[in-house]
Amino acid sequence: MIAPKEPAAVTIRSFRVGDGPAIAAAWTAAAPADPISYQRLRDLFLLDRNFDAAGLQVAVINDQIVGAAYAVRRLIAADPGNPGDVEPASGWIPFFFVHPDHRGQGLGRELLTAATDWLRSHGRTEVFFSSYTPNYFLPGLDAARYPAAAHLLDSLGFRRGYDAVAMDRGLVGYAVPDEVRKRIDALTGEGYSFGTPSDDELTALIAIAGAEFNPDWARAIREGVVSGLPLDRIVVAREPGGAILGWAMHGTYEGVIDRFGPFGVLPASRGTGLGKVLLHLTLERMVAAGAHSAWFLWTGEKSAAGQLYLKTGFDITRTFTILRAPLLPAGEKE
Repeated sequence: MIAPKEPAAVTIRSFRVGDGPAIAAAWTAAAPADPISYQRLRDLFLLDRNFDAAGLQVAVINDQIVGAAYAVRRLIAADPGNPGDVEPASGWIPFFFVHPDHRGQGLGRELLTAATDWLRSHGRTEVFFSSYTPNYFLPGLDAARYPAAAHLLDSLGFRRGYDAVAMDRGLVGYAVPDEVRKRIDALTGEGYSFGTPSDDELTALIAIAGAEFNPDWARAIREGVVSGLPLDRIVVAREPGGAILGWAMHGTYEGVIDRFGPFGVLPASRGTGLGKVLLHLTLERMVAAGAHSAWFLWTGEKSAAGQLYLKTGFDITRTFTILRAPLLPAGEKE
C-alpha cells in the first residue's frame, strides 16, 4: 500500500521584488479567460499610487507562487479637491486567485484572510470587492464565470452591494443614423456646437468631470492627455455661449481605442439629445481610428446611460457584483 502524499508546505507572505512575473503567470493559469501580462499587472497595481507591498499577499509552495490576494487602502485621496479624504474606514481587494493545481486546500481562504487581516491592522472597518479606483482589473465579481470565488467570498461575509454591467457593440458597418444627423443639424442651428476640445478647454472639461460626475473621471482624462491621448478622441458639446455641457471619449484607459468612456452630460442639459449625439459622434470617430468594436466595463443596466447604450445597439456581455464585508476587530463576530 502506498502512503498518501503529504501536502506541500505553504507559505503566505507579502510581495517581494521579483515576484511580479510569477504572479502574472499564476494569475493567467488561474483565470485563462481573464489573463494578465506582467506589464499590465505592473502598471495597474505595482505602480498604483496607493500600492503597499505589505498588502499584496502571495502563496508560495516549493518556491513557486501559486496564488495571491491584493489588499489596498487609500494613501492619496481619490478627489484632489479634498486631499484629506482617504476613506479611512474602507479597504479594497481588487483581485485574488489560486492556481488550478493547488485548489481545494483552503489557499483562497488563507490568502483572503491574510489580506483582510492586513486591512484590519490599518484600522479599516469595511472591505469591498473589487470596486477600487483609480486602478481595477474588473469592477466586481463575475459570479457566472467564477462561482467558486462567489461561494468563498460569501462564506467570508461578503454581501452584494449592487451590480454593474459591461457592454459591447460591433462597429463593422457602423454609420451615424439619419435621425441623429438631423438632431445634430437642429442643435447646431440653435447655436450648439460639437467637436474636439481645445487645450485650454481641457481645464473646464476636467473640472466638470470631477465636480459633477466622478473625481476618477477627471483623473483619467488628465492622465490620459498627459500620457499622449490624442484630443480627437474626445468630443465635447458646447452651448451657444461656448460653455461645455458634456463630452464623450474613447481610448482613455490604457490607450485602448476600442474602450469607450467616460461619458457625461450635465444634469440640466439631459433630455435634449446631447448625450445621444455625443455617443454617436464618438462611435464614428472610433470607426475612423480603426476600432472594430466599442466596449466598456461599468455602468448600471437600469441607469439612463445604460438604457441609452442598449438602444444604441450595445449588448450586455458580463455582469459584475460589487461586494462588501464588515471588518470587525479581531475576535469579534458580526
